Amino acid sequence: MSKTATVDRDPPVVRVRGLRKSYPGTENAVLDGIDWDIPRGRVIGLLGRNGAGKTTLMRCLLGLLPVDEGEIEIFGEPMDEPRGERLHRIGFVPQTFDLFKWMRVGSYLNFTAAFYRHWNRTLENRLVDNWGLDRRAKIGKLSEGQRQKLAIIRAMAPEPDLLVLDEPVASLDPQTRAAFMNELIDVVRHYGKTVILSTHITADLERAEADIALLDGGRLVLEMPLAELRERIRKVELTRACGWSEPPEVAGALSSEVAGTRLTLIVDQVGDAQLGAIAKQYEAELSVERITLEDAFVALA
Repeated sequence: MSKTATVDRDPPVVRVRGLRKSYPGTENAVLDGIDWDIPRGRVIGLLGRNGAGKTTLMRCLLGLLPVDEGEIEIFGEPMDEPRGERLHRIGFVPQTFDLFKWMRVGSYLNFTAAFYRHWNRTLENRLVDNWGLDRRAKIGKLSEGQRQKLAIIRAMAPEPDLLVLDEPVASLDPQTRAAFMNELIDVVRHYGKTVILSTHITADLERAEADIALLDGGRLVLEMPLAELRERIRKVELTRACGWSEPPEVAGALSSEVAGTRLTLIVDQVGDAQLGAIAKQYEAELSVERITLEDAFVALA
């Protein structure tokens, strides 16, 4: 599937060209020639199957993993390793947070704040209170969800220009997850920050009206705003009294499923006129529904 690039007059916050990364003992490259421009002031939802390389891509972007080939620029400068001025402008939440288990929550936040030129204490205090974190508790005694909350606070309090979040809400309860997404959306809309968010919870990306980037086979096979994706990929139902013995061949169909009298299709770039002609050909009643991001992801992946 061809890619649709987001057009933005400002230079990209992240620019990637020809990124390639392999691991010893693997036959195929995890990342195989990634080209990617990430614009300012957007939430980018990075999707892909388990093992598609999302975590590898994020860590390469931040200089936490060496790359085999390619160029990475962040804020217009080569990203060889996380150092200097850029550290103050980047926030990162990894999948797991296992550091400093012996420290208490409050001490850890004070310790971390000392490394940044700016730290929003008001935001820190609000999130700590709203998310029910005990400043006196040792990090090693926190639940997985509580540690994830702490990692998010650590990443957001410096108010970075770029937030890179690797499955940040997987361990959060629904109420905290909703509160976090509201904070994230507010940061992007009011302060022009950029967020790269890897998640399997597609409803969160729909809430943020994110741009979608789909990683498959070591490449980014799709990049586009969610609104454009919904216009391009649609869910179609064709119903007829005699039923369907098997799904017919339909150009542009990503998936098809028969259930009695109903044929359900997920189609890509199939216009209303073409759908009407298909319905007429098979003497079927036509219904077109707005697709969910989860359905689109399953069909594309």
